[in-house]
Amino acid sequence: MTLALPRPHRDDLRIALGGLFGGMLLWLLGIHPRVPSDPLVLWHAPWAPLLPLVAMAACEPLRRIRPRIGVAVGTLALTLDTVTLGNVVTIVMYTDLMYAAVLYSSPASARRIPWTTGMLTVVGGVVPAAIWRDPQGLLIGVGIGVVAFAPAATGWVVRNHRDAAEAARLRAEQTALLAEVDRTQAVMAERARMARELHDMVANHLSAIAIHSTAALSLDNPQTSRDALSVIRQNSVDGLAEMRRLIGILRDSSGDLEPAATPTLDGLAALVKGACANGLDVRLEADHGRVPVPVELAAYRIVQESLTNALKHAAPGPVLVRLRQADGTLQVTVTSPYRPGDTPRAPGSGSGLTGMRERAALLGGGFTAAPEAGLWSVRATLPLTETEGDLS
Repeated sequence: MTLALPRPHRDDLRIALGGLFGGMLLWLLGIHPRVPSDPLVLWHAPWAPLLPLVAMAACEPLRRIRPRIGVAVGTLALTLDTVTLGNVVTIVMYTDLMYAAVLYSSPASARRIPWTTGMLTVVGGVVPAAIWRDPQGLLIGVGIGVVAFAPAATGWVVRNHRDAAEAARLRAEQTALLAEVDRTQAVMAERARMARELHDMVANHLSAIAIHSTAALSLDNPQTSRDALSVIRQNSVDGLAEMRRLIGILRDSSGDLEPAATPTLDGLAALVKGACANGLDVRLEADHGRVPVPVELAAYRIVQESLTNALKHAAPGPVLVRLRQADGTLQVTVTSPYRPGDTPRAPGSGSGLTGMRERAALLGGGFTAAPEAGLWSVRATLPLTETEGDLS
């Protein structure tokens, strides 16, 4: 099994070749940072500076893929360079290795290297000056700072800026994702709201049309047919008016999302009158004061849907609609005769109860619909506190 090593970056290879050729050019021209009489020069061979130069150039391809190895070997090469006549390019390439070691190594190494080089800078300046009792010894620390600490500190600053930019990019992506999620949820909520409105507005009229058209077709009585057609026409006109109102809301680009004529509890009398014209025996008992608009609309729609269900499913008998305000809530109750096993007089989608339950839940209220002692009872408790948002 062979271990696949990462390939050096092409820019690092260019840096290595450029440094090697530049250092050799200086060597050929005889340009060195030290002279043979310098006490630090222990290796006087003219070709000696080439060894650390070649070693440093060989470390450059490792600056991204193995930065710690590169700076460790480069430190040895720089140490060797100090005992020769030296080469400026060797020193420059070492500063690049130190910079890359902070920028590309692990976070722990990136934190340690600046601290280590900083301590070496202080020690390298203070200790010689104290031992030699000569301020000139501080220049050693300055040299270490220029060669090691300065590029390490620069790498740390650049790394922090790079990490901050990456964090900002991730936050921007997260914000965009959350905005898309919010937009999708808003679209789904608006679609659900429109579905409830469409169902509640149209189901009542279409159910009456279906029931009376069935009666007109099944009974061979001209008067009954005329009465049924009259009810069918009235429900058709009312249904078309409701549809035009809803379509007008959807097409309105003025930004006013509230309908021009939102149903109110004052319209319950007309709603009950229409249910009676459709063949129900409905009695209305309303005992309430002023209620918030969202609660008013929800109560109206719940009563409307309950009467629609009574028209389709209820057994013959009186239907009672009661609204009562108590304990900070509006209590809506609709009871109708219930006889298990009866066949519905008109088909239904089954979404009526779901819509009523959703309306109550959006207001933070409760909803139940179940048989009680021979009656089908619909009960909704709607809090009268103002809520934010469109709860219709």
